[in-house]
Amino acid sequence: MKAMLSTAPGGPDTLELTELPDPVPGKGEVRIRVRAAGVNFPDTLMIRDLYQMKPPRPFAPGGEIAGEVDAVGEGVEGLSVGDRVLALSGFGGFATHITIDARKVIPIPDAMPYEDAACFIFTYGTSHHALKDRAHLKPGESLLILGAAGGVGAAAIELGKAAGAKVIAAVSSADKAEFCKSIGADETIVYPRDLDRDAQKALSNEIKALAGPDGVNVVYDAVGGDYAEPAIRALAWEGRFLVVGFPAGIPKIPLNLTLLKGCQVVGVFWGASTFRDPRGHAENVGELFQMYADGKIKPRISARFPLEQAAEALTLMQDRKVMGKVVLTMP
Repeated sequence: MKAMLSTAPGGPDTLELTELPDPVPGKGEVRIRVRAAGVNFPDTLMIRDLYQMKPPRPFAPGGEIAGEVDAVGEGVEGLSVGDRVLALSGFGGFATHITIDARKVIPIPDAMPYEDAACFIFTYGTSHHALKDRAHLKPGESLLILGAAGGVGAAAIELGKAAGAKVIAAVSSADKAEFCKSIGADETIVYPRDLDRDAQKALSNEIKALAGPDGVNVVYDAVGGDYAEPAIRALAWEGRFLVVGFPAGIPKIPLNLTLLKGCQVVGVFWGASTFRDPRGHAENVGELFQMYADGKIKPRISARFPLEQAAEALTLMQDRKVMGKVVLTMP
């Protein structure tokens, strides 16, 4: 097998293409011949030892894969050699083969290409859990998405529209705004890269102008940093602020705002929710596959790279130049 390994903490350029023996599945595991691997922002943090999960080195990043089962370990039921599947591996996905707990493996529809499958469950799973389970988004409500052109943000646009919401996509450039419009956003906001107090106030006013005089019902914050406070200031009474990610830093929020607006600040930890509520997770996955089959959602893959160019894919991700998803394809 081939794998792009992180052998020391550092940026994408530190990854090394390495030849390794094919792994052997243990009890309760399957081996997957990886055909495609999704690239996600946590991958850029993990190789720098900045993520909450710190695998022992050497390791391959890549937590989202699709391929076919090519070996089955002892005690595995319900999966067979040749099955087309996707899986969330945590890490290890930037490789041609991976062994993984069979309980983490999900069969995929025959009509779903491997590239779509490798870019599906992390982003749509996160956003569906956020909007359905945490925000309880209702038809006719307004939804503001910060970082709307990224993987989870683009998924949130599609899912917000499928739920009947008015979607306002907030992004950092005009081309990202056009991308968001093309996948269904009703309105767009282009915010500056740096926000002083005046810029924060202007952003809050712009959100209110688009959402209506009562403010926005739900904020999906995949950015953090200085963007969180103006978004909360634009919330409607009993609005919900979803804490999804912090590429711009962990925000400092004046808690008096939550009192004044009667609003909720709600954490979104999809990975933990899949283990704590496996029945709800299975229900959500079924709903997502149905929406995919109905054409309501589809991964927006903006760039494809072969395995040996994983560093280029990660650099795009860390520099926030990605619109939609990036995928690695295996030899």
